[in-house]
Amino acid sequence: MNKGRKAPAPPTKLLVEERRRRIVERVEQQGRATVEELVSLFDISAVTIRADLEALDRIGAISRSHGGALPAGPAQLDTPLNIKETRHHAQKRRIGQAAARLIQDGDTIILDSGSTTVEIARQIRQQKWTSLTVITNALNIAMELSGLPAVRVMMLGGLLRQTSYSLAGPDAEQTLLRLSADRLFLGVDGLDPEVGVTTPDPLEASLNALMIRVSRQTVAVLDASKFGQRSLSVIAPVSSLGLVISDTAAPAEYIQALEAQGVKTLLV
Repeated sequence: MNKGRKAPAPPTKLLVEERRRRIVERVEQQGRATVEELVSLFDISAVTIRADLEALDRIGAISRSHGGALPAGPAQLDTPLNIKETRHHAQKRRIGQAAARLIQDGDTIILDSGSTTVEIARQIRQQKWTSLTVITNALNIAMELSGLPAVRVMMLGGLLRQTSYSLAGPDAEQTLLRLSADRLFLGVDGLDPEVGVTTPDPLEASLNALMIRVSRQTVAVLDASKFGQRSLSVIAPVSSLGLVISDTAAPAEYIQALEAQGVKTLLV
């Protein structure tokens, strides 16, 4: 026996998180999932699956039931980001890929906080840049982009919102007023053609509205579940958007309503 050989490294946290994302997606797509089918799907023990389900139930991503799991109940007023990231993850990843393809070398972009915009940041990490400037109010997005020599990250100051890892408030707005951007990628909690694009937090809505003002183009990025939803604070009317990127499950009537107001759409 070779005593110098190291034992295999244990599974990383990332693998656990990816498995749990897939569990949430399966529950949402099928309406339920049993422990037995998840054991077979992931080839792991029932004890591990039950621990996954209990952890997901604690954060509100699914609802634990006898022998399995059901979809979570109605969304909270301001859902924590770690829960949002478990929902519709495959769709958000495709949206992030499509959005990143719009970015050109030399651009200055704004990435708003959110579970979809962080997927854009992850795509930026995969590409080679000569020069790119990213303005963001999201701590997690700034961390995603840290260490990339050709990407300059500008953080907005302000009050930290712990549910979203984002900064908002008068200090953030004062900093943003001195800047301009080629394109804003805006994540929203709701889009209603009559009401506009909305978010739960008034401070965040005010900052988002200013982001739209200082950007040449606004691209809203949202999965299909956000259509028809209304949150507390209105950011702007949908006519202020230049492009909406969503997934192919987006209801046709909402796409038609957007295009009737001159808003282009891209479904991926």
